[in-house]
Amino acid sequence: MEERSQLEKLMKVSELKEPKPTILKVGGSVITDKNKELDAKTQVMNRLAEEIQQAKIENLVVVHGGGGFGHPTAQKYNIKAGLKEENQKVGFAETHHIMTMLNGLFMDAFMWHKIPAVSVTPSSCIITENGRIQYFEYTLMKMLLQMDFLPVLYGDAVLDTKLGFTILSGDQLISRLAVGLNAERIIVGVDVDGLYNCDPKAEKNAKLFAHLTLEELKKLQKKTVKPTACDVTGGMFGKIAELIPAIEHGISAKIVNATKPNHIYKVLKGEDVQGTLIEKE
Repeated sequence: MEERSQLEKLMKVSELKEPKPTILKVGGSVITDKNKELDAKTQVMNRLAEEIQQAKIENLVVVHGGGGFGHPTAQKYNIKAGLKEENQKVGFAETHHIMTMLNGLFMDAFMWHKIPAVSVTPSSCIITENGRIQYFEYTLMKMLLQMDFLPVLYGDAVLDTKLGFTILSGDQLISRLAVGLNAERIIVGVDVDGLYNCDPKAEKNAKLFAHLTLEELKKLQKKTVKPTACDVTGGMFGKIAELIPAIEHGISAKIVNATKPNHIYKVLKGEDVQGTLIEKE
C-alpha cells in the first residue's frame, strides 16, 4: 500500500506541469561511421552538444540512433526477429551494452558542455508487442522535463511480449515520445539534406522535398529508397513511416542535415534551414 501511495504521488507531480517539448533525433549515421563497427564520431557529438548548449532551448528531449554501433551486432544475432535460439540472448545483451557505450560517449559531450543531460534507458521503461511499443512509462520523462533536465534516449534492444525481444528504433521512439508528451515539434537530424525522390548519394539529379503534407508523405512511402543491408531499423523508409502517427496528431517534423555545422542550432532556434518540413496539412 505504501509503494502504491508513493507512485500515486509521483503521478500527481507529473501532472502539475505539461511542457510541450521539442524532440530531437540524431541519426546513427551522423554520430558513427555506419560502414565500420564501433567507430564513433566524437568530434561531431561534441559539436552537436555545443550547438544544443548555445541554442538554450527549454524542454528538449534527445534521441540518437545506433549506426555502426548497434546495427552490426543486432544484425549478426537477428535480434529484431525475436528470440529463436539460446545464443541470441548473448546477442541481445551485447547489442544493449554496445548502445549504452555509444550513449555514454554522447553523454560525455553533454557533460563537457555543462548540460544537465540524463540518460534514459528505453529497455527499462518500454515493452513492445510484435515490435510496436505497447507499454511506455512516461512519469520519469515528465519529471525530468519539469526539473529542466535534458532526457537522452536511444534505439535499444527491448523485451517484447510476443517475440521475447526485438529492436526498438529511435524513429519509432521519437514519434511515440512526441505523441505521449504532446510535443511541439520533431527535428530529425540525418546525413543528407532531407527527403528526396531517390537516393541523393547515388543520383545526381535527386529532388529534395522542401515541404510535404501528411497525404503527400503517405504517397511518398511507397517510392522511397529501401534501407541498406546493415540498417535493421528501416533506413529513410522507416523514418518517414514512423513519423506518420505524430504528424496525424498535428506535430510538425523537420528533417535536416546534422552533419553540417550549425544546422541543428539554427533549426532549434527556429531559423530557416534547408531540409524537409512535414506538416499535417
